[in-house]
Amino acid sequence: MRPLSDWPLAERRGIRGVFTDIDDTLTTHGDITADALDALAALRRAGLTVIAITGRPVGWSEPKARAWPVDAIVAENGAVALVSDKNGPFPASEGDGSLSKIYQLDAGTRQAHMQRLRQAAQRVLREVPGVSLARDSAGRETDIAFDHAEFATLAPAQIDAIEAVLHAEGLHTTRSSIHTHGAVSPGDKWTGAVWAVRTLLGRDLASELDHWVAVGDSGNDEAMFRHFRHSVGVANIRLAAPRMQALPTYVTLGERGAGFAAVSQAILVAISS
Repeated sequence: MRPLSDWPLAERRGIRGVFTDIDDTLTTHGDITADALDALAALRRAGLTVIAITGRPVGWSEPKARAWPVDAIVAENGAVALVSDKNGPFPASEGDGSLSKIYQLDAGTRQAHMQRLRQAAQRVLREVPGVSLARDSAGRETDIAFDHAEFATLAPAQIDAIEAVLHAEGLHTTRSSIHTHGAVSPGDKWTGAVWAVRTLLGRDLASELDHWVAVGDSGNDEAMFRHFRHSVGVANIRLAAPRMQALPTYVTLGERGAGFAAVSQAILVAISS
């Protein structure tokens, strides 16, 4: 990983869209800070598309999608897009008048998957001592998550044991900075990003990667780092880096929200020059 200052001005000048993780990338100790919130707003005022993509559930993401200055939040590692109606004429699906929810999978498939996920979750809780479901689990619609670093502190062996049970149940797994996830579908943030750009913007993300940057901090951002030509980790990514195979090209000096604000500033300085 190279310092953010090594990112060439000409490349930054071409950026037109930003994908960003939420936990420990936009947020600091669980809350979004003023500098990160201002950075999101500044990017959108400059005409950039800003999409947050997270392992957090639909229910947790809904108020953020309504309140934050983003074009969309793609939740549950790419399974569903949430768009506030004030943010543009995106296609509505299962909306409540102020928020549109657009799913990759139909309702029947989601229901069948959730039955499998509940069974797998109960097996993990029986077989792995000291493990609990993430506190945001009530809002999940397409995956399950176990707390390893939000309110709990699990040892690496416990996290590995969670994943082993989930794999034995035929599930796909990912790790964020705080949760270990299991899902029936093999999607990840990259496939979710491709789907979101196609569904919301009617464009092909893979063909326009020169104009996008991905920002993140943990293992479930690896798929983004592997595919995006421009990628940045906030400084706390160094905590997860030893366990990661794909790292971002650049890294910020600041951690979490301060790091994201630095990415925003680097882009804005370039496009205004």
